[in-house]
Amino acid sequence: MASPPRTALPWVWLTLLLALCLQVMPLAEGWQIWRPDWLGLMLIYWCMSAPDRVGVLHGFVLGILLDLIEGAPLGQNALTLSLLAFLAALVYPRFRTYSLFQQSLLILVLLGLVQIVEQWLRTLFGPFSMHLAFLLPSLIGAVLWPWLTTMFQAMERRLAGTG
Repeated sequence: MASPPRTALPWVWLTLLLALCLQVMPLAEGWQIWRPDWLGLMLIYWCMSAPDRVGVLHGFVLGILLDLIEGAPLGQNALTLSLLAFLAALVYPRFRTYSLFQQSLLILVLLGLVQIVEQWLRTLFGPFSMHLAFLLPSLIGAVLWPWLTTMFQAMERRLAGTG
């Protein structure tokens, strides 16, 4: 049986950096809460699609970049994105057998756990907020997951010349 073609690392980094740009893109006041966790979604996608090429180190490097861009305490986003990549690697064997709906539910759980850890860290370093609106990006990310994964699989097939 022929092995599937390996994903080019520059393509992976290009999509991750595009997700980083979408993550920090300025939005109008009040709309930030509706922004999906683009970087988390792309990191999960690549950890599931190319687990031999993308992992915790990528999450750490992207988290440090996000910390520097946002001016967050150094290591806060690095910790959460590393945790997300680790959790994605942990559920990888089962994840690929799930339907898109089941994958979306798992994405909701993964992103929700990371959002809870991120909110906990923010309460340690800043003002305390007592609402659950911080989980909205996880819900939006779970809704976007089937579209995102289908689009990227089609793009990968087209780039590989098999589709």
